[in-house]
Amino acid sequence: MRQLLVFAERDDAEEVAETLSEWFPGLGVPAVVRETLAGEDDAEDAQWLVVLEGLDGEHLPQVDALVEERDGWRESG
Repeated sequence: MRQLLVFAERDDAEEVAETLSEWFPGLGVPAVVRETLAGEDDAEDAQWLVVLEGLDGEHLPQVDALVEERDGWRESG
């Protein structure tokens, strides 16, 4: 299942992606992408997403704790 980790800051998203690639090397490096909200006029308000695929559900609490440390949240996608 795909997990989307959402952050306001690019640095937070990149650091989380790097940490996850160290924790779960079999998954590779998660993609970091910028997503603008529908109707968003100001590109500076765009969110940064870490796209995480193939992670077992048992690891989600560990991922959630990491994401929350960076003021982000997780959405199943």
